[in-house]
Amino acid sequence: MIGFLFAFLSAFSVSIETIFSKKSVKNINEYLVAWSLRFFAALFLIPLLLFIEIPELNNQFWTALLVSGGLKAITTVLFIKALKYSDISIVSPIIAFTPLFLLITSPLIIGEFPKTLGFIGILLIVVGSYFLKIKEKKKGYLIPFKALFKERGAQLVIIVAFLWSITSNFDKIGVQNSSPIFWAVSANIFISLVLFPAILTKPRRNLKQITGNFKTLVPMALFSALALVFQMIAIELILVVYVISIKRLSILMNVLWGYLIFKEKGIKERLVGTVIMIAGIFLIALFG
Repeated sequence: MIGFLFAFLSAFSVSIETIFSKKSVKNINEYLVAWSLRFFAALFLIPLLLFIEIPELNNQFWTALLVSGGLKAITTVLFIKALKYSDISIVSPIIAFTPLFLLITSPLIIGEFPKTLGFIGILLIVVGSYFLKIKEKKKGYLIPFKALFKERGAQLVIIVAFLWSITSNFDKIGVQNSSPIFWAVSANIFISLVLFPAILTKPRRNLKQITGNFKTLVPMALFSALALVFQMIAIELILVVYVISIKRLSILMNVLWGYLIFKEKGIKERLVGTVIMIAGIFLIALFG
């Protein structure tokens, strides 16, 4: 039972991280927000290395770190930028497309193939995404899809979801060739190093946005680190598939936060669509 609690705390932490990300990008350049997220999260996670055995690293670890870290540097920026352009209750549900893409990338990268119920999960994710813009249906049956992906934020997150389906496989390779905590620390350090040259191109006055916005940037990174710690603890106690499935409840939380905190419209349709998409995620995770 305690394992499920930690999995839920991981989901909650992810949702709070997203709130602070959304607030931060209103006042700060998205590259600065992305770098701050990874850099400060790494600072919070580095002390955990004192409590674990440092693994011997091989070529597979370094290859996974190079591929996953490089792509995650891109996805971190794109996701923050998506939050800048679109409602959190539109951006977050599209993350559900990641397991859909995993059904394509996993067989190619690590040889894992889906089962029949996995394809039913795909259908639910597609149907759920339709409901996110169901009000547009009166203009034509395909208009909800067109309206959804006309949004700049939605366009960016669908790219993020696809890239995450690739990085998830390399994350697995990285963890298998090190340890969960060591991989998490390494990835955040590597990503912050990759993003560092990008922030150096910004005017010095923009760099001051970081020191002037610690009240949103530091909590954002803290909850990112906590989400990972809670996830690792949960994985030690219950099956990984349960942990990841429960963690996806953060999508539903984000839709609620969008309404309660950011006063976003169309909450009923987005909630219905999100619940359907999460049902699809559970089917893929548990039976796919």
